[in-house]
Amino acid sequence: MRVIMLGPPGSGKGTQGERIASRYGVPHISSGELFRDEVTRQTETGKTLQRYLDAGDLVPDDLVLSLVMDRVIAAQAEGGWVLDGFPRTVPQAEAAAKAAADVGMSAQAVVYLEVPPEVLADRLADRGEGRADDSAQVARHRLEVFTEYTRPLLDYYTKRGILVRIDASPPVDAVSEAIFAVLDRIDG
Repeated sequence: MRVIMLGPPGSGKGTQGERIASRYGVPHISSGELFRDEVTRQTETGKTLQRYLDAGDLVPDDLVLSLVMDRVIAAQAEGGWVLDGFPRTVPQAEAAAKAAADVGMSAQAVVYLEVPPEVLADRLADRGEGRADDSAQVARHRLEVFTEYTRPLLDYYTKRGILVRIDASPPVDAVSEAIFAVLDRIDG
């Protein structure tokens, strides 16, 4: 199973991505976790990433691609992957699609988690107590960045015929079941 998770901050990409990975026995690759690991280890890359993460800005495409694509290619040997937080822009998606095609591993589905703005605001406020990138101001900025840069991916993946829209406002288990109902048909 090869799945890309899309959705605004607070939509549940990480939770649902982990559940999908567990169900289909593939690695869950979270760009956010990769970034936070680099920051925690205080690598040179981590120091660069920190500036973008603190501001809630998108990390430049070349830096994202260098961190994520090697993990994606390695995960193919394990039967696929669930990408969480990547790609975030159409240029990233195009570069990833080319790299994936070169090794015969294009995405089977892009799961877009739709959540009303007021639900997102509540979720980010609840989550913001433990994460610097979810303070109220940074969370608002992340939503603006999502709208400007990531939302165009919906058209891109719709044209490719692999976008699946899921209402992510119900309880977590109900969202998972809705996702599995679609992915089971693709995987079967």
